Amino acid sequence: MRNALIADQLDPLIELNTTPLIDVMLVLLVMFIITIPIQTHAVKLDLPAPCRECPVPRGDVNVVTVNPMDQVFWNDIPISKTDLALVLRQTQQMRPLPELHLRPDPTARYGTVDDILGIVKREHVEKFGFVGNESDQETF
Repeated sequence: MRNALIADQLDPLIELNTTPLIDVMLVLLVMFIITIPIQTHAVKLDLPAPCRECPVPRGDVNVVTVNPMDQVFWNDIPISKTDLALVLRQTQQMRPLPELHLRPDPTARYGTVDDILGIVKREHVEKFGFVGNESDQETF
């Protein structure tokens, strides 16, 4: 009988005590939560300043022209390319959407016209078309 008591005492424990392990994990979780920096939901954007000297877009049709010296005009008023983007953004908020007509001079640089087309595409202009190039067919 004495051998039976000794055998019961020598059996290894099959169950592992997980309570200290859980305590350590909870302490580590709290430490990680404390050390994580607070995330702000604000997005910092450098918005362009409103253009005070920009021409007012018309409600029906607006014409962008490029002259032979690569100057850009909005309804016959000179405009820079950055201001053109702002005015185009304004037109896309109008209802009904006004049409945008691009009338480049045949001798204007292609790079300037391409820059304007890029601006038009970035501002998601929906009603857009080339005008006045019918007379240029005989030029070339």
